[in-house]
Amino acid sequence: MAAPSCSVSGLWVRGSWQRLGNLFTFVSKPLCSAAAASRPLDAQRLAERFRAQKQEQKTKKPLPTNPVQRRVQELLRFTEQLQRVHPNVLAKALSRGLVHQDEDLVVINKPYGLPVHGGPGVRLCISDVLPVLGKLLRGHKAEPLHLCHRLDKETTGVMVLAWEKEVAHQVQELFRTRQVTKKYWAVTTRTPVPSAGVVDIPIIEKEVQGQERHHKMTLSPSYHMDNGKIVRVRTSRNAHLAVTQYQVLSSTLSSALLELQPITGIKHQLRVHLSFGLDCPLLGDHKYSDWNRLAPQLSASILKKLGLPQSKARHIPLHLHACQLTLPALQAGKEELNLVCKPPRYFVHSLHRLGLKMPSRDQNGDEETTHSGAR
Repeated sequence: MAAPSCSVSGLWVRGSWQRLGNLFTFVSKPLCSAAAASRPLDAQRLAERFRAQKQEQKTKKPLPTNPVQRRVQELLRFTEQLQRVHPNVLAKALSRGLVHQDEDLVVINKPYGLPVHGGPGVRLCISDVLPVLGKLLRGHKAEPLHLCHRLDKETTGVMVLAWEKEVAHQVQELFRTRQVTKKYWAVTTRTPVPSAGVVDIPIIEKEVQGQERHHKMTLSPSYHMDNGKIVRVRTSRNAHLAVTQYQVLSSTLSSALLELQPITGIKHQLRVHLSFGLDCPLLGDHKYSDWNRLAPQLSASILKKLGLPQSKARHIPLHLHACQLTLPALQAGKEELNLVCKPPRYFVHSLHRLGLKMPSRDQNGDEETTHSGAR
C-alpha cells in the first residue's frame, strides 16, 4: 500500500520594504514523504504539530477593529516573523526594492525591524543575505556584497552596499571623514524651539539604575548653569563629540516632522539629541523617551490622533527614516551620487493621522511641502 504523503501550505508574511502591504510567499517543503511509512515516530510528531497549530489558531486573538491598532499589531507581528524568514526570500524582497545599482554599489531600502549585524537573539540580519543578494543580481558566480555602513535595527531607509571590498573600504573612509551627507526624517512627540538649529553636545554611555538596570547613551554637556551664569565644566574622557543639525518641516501643537543632518556619527546620536537635548522624543522611541523607563509616555492628544490607548504605545514603531544620502564621486570623471528613499507606509500613515505635511523632492533635490494624505 502506498505510503501517505503530506504538505503544509505556504506561509504569508506582511512586508514593509517600500510599502508594508507587500506580501512575500514562502514555499514550504513537504513535511513527510513516502519514507514516512517506515518511520511511524515521524508521523506521530507530525500529528502533534498539526494539533499544536490548530490549538494556536483557536487561542489566537482577533484583530482589533480600529485600523490604526490593527496596523500596529500587524507591524509587530511582521517584525517577529521577519526573524524566521529564509535568507533567500529576504534577499529576493530586497532586490525588488533597490534604490540604486551600478558597477560599484548597490543601494537598498532597509526595512523596519531588521538588524544589520548578528548578535544575541538575532536569527537573521542583512549581513546574512549579502551572498544570496549578490547572486540574485549578478548570477551564481557573483561574490558576496559588502557593508559600507550601518543603520539601527528600527531605522529604515537608504543603505549602501559595495561589490568589492576595496570600494567598501573607500566608502567607509568617506563616512569616517564626514564627507557623506546624511539626512533623516523624524516624527517627534513635541515641537522643538527654535524651529531650526544645531545641537552640539557630547554624548556618553551610562548605566541606568532601577528595577531594570540597563545602559543608555546620554548627554555630557561642556557647560552648565551656576547661579544664572554659564560655567564651563570638564568633559569626561569617555564622552564623544556629537553634532546634529535640525529643521522643522511641519508641526502641530503636539508633534512635528523634522529633517535631521548628523555631522558626527555617534551611537544613537539623533535619538539622544532629540530626547534629552531638545526635549522632543521620537515617536516610537521606547528607549530614550524617558531616562528611567523603557516605554514611551505619549500625550493624550497624540494617542487620540493615533487612535491608541497608552497600553499599546509600546508597540508603536520608531519613526526615524534615512531619506537621503549624498556620496562624493568614487572615481575621477564621475559625479556625486544623490540617493533618495521614500519612507515606509506606516511612517506616512502616522503623518496623516497627526496632521503633519510631508515634503516631496523634485529631481534637483529641492523640497516642496505636500499633504501626507496625497501619498
